[in-house]
Formats: sequence, C-alpha cells, structure tokens
Amino acid sequence: MQACSICVSARSRILLVAMLALAASVTSYVGKPLPRASTTRAVRMIASRPEFDMESQPGITAPLGFFDPVGFSSMASDGQAKFLREAEIKHGRVAMLASLGFVVGEQFHPMWGGQIDVPAAIAWQETPLENVNILVMLVVGIHEVISVFTFNSPFGGELWSIRSDYRSGDLGWDPLGLKPEDAAGLADMQTKEINNGRLAMIGIAGMVGQELASNNRLF
Repeated sequence: MQACSICVSARSRILLVAMLALAASVTSYVGKPLPRASTTRAVRMIASRPEFDMESQPGITAPLGFFDPVGFSSMASDGQAKFLREAEIKHGRVAMLASLGFVVGEQFHPMWGGQIDVPAAIAWQETPLENVNILVMLVVGIHEVISVFTFNSPFGGELWSIRSDYRSGDLGWDPLGLKPEDAAGLADMQTKEINNGRLAMIGIAGMVGQELASNNRLF
C-alpha cells in the first residue's frame, strides 16, 4: 500500500511538472497575455500557426491599416482566409471592368446597329442576349469551374477553403509582362489592384443604384 501511495504521488508530481512546462511554452509562444474574448482565436493560432496571415497581405493601407471590424479573418482558418481574399480579388476585377464598361457603353454602343440607347443598368434586357441567359452564364461560369481545382478537398477537410500553395489572384496569365520581378514591387502592385477593385465595387453599386432610381443614364 505504501509503495502504491509513493507511485501515485510520483505520478502527480510528474503531471504537475508537465502542465507547468506546457503553460510556460505556450506563454513564451504567444508573447503577451490575450483578453478572454480572444481565447478561441488564440487556441486556434497556437494549434496551427497561420501560414496565410491576413494582416500581412497586400491591400493594407493607411489610415485604416488592417480593417476587419466584423472579424471575418478571426473566424476563418488559413484556407478559408485565402478563399475570402480570392473572392475579394475576383469581385474587384469584375467591378473594375464593369465600371469602365458601364460608362463607355452608354456613350459608345455600336452593336445591334446602335439602336440600344438606354441606361446601362437595363441595357442587357434590351439585347437579343436576354433570350440566351443560360448559355451566357455557362460561358461566364467556365472560370469559376476551373477555380474549383484550387480548393482543398471537402471530404475529410473543410468547405470553402483554398490550398496553401495557391497564390491569391494568380491566374498564370500576364501577356504584357506587367508583373514585377521583385517582391516589394509586386506587393505594391497587388495593393493598388485590390484598392482600386474595392473602390470599383462601391462605384458600380452606386452607378447601378442611381440609374435604377432615376431611370436615366449617368451622363
């Protein structure tokens, strides 16, 4: 009985030492205490240090800096954060094209004999293409189908998550050779693209809203 008590006591001491060592290592890893509200995020970060850090990505610009008031980045894993960034880049690019086409198309519209002279917000419904919506959507959807191959497998993994080896926004298409070779120049160009895309998303929403409300062209 005495030997058993000594054994239990020894195990208790070993367990206590192990817990103290783990606590010390965790404290040294985090670097400073975190508020209680950040406990879940801290545990996630400790368990798997993010390879894709949203706070170090292009697009962070003064005076706002890293701006995420809703906390989307804190609720996402690395793969899901890459998915959010990819969605932002795609929507920004589409919005930039749409903003340009919206303004230019109202002033210069030679197709279909130039007879479609209406606000851009409703111009689609005035064209023969309105009758082949499904075909047009299939053509537009080709890129989206291809992008699925950048996702992590949802079987045994997580949904809406992109592979860690995929470079956000990189389609492998640069016919004019505009991509800078140095890392600093590339980050600067990426920041400009994302910020212009963000402005374009706000701009196209405002233009469509104005035309639908006034039923008149912008200019």
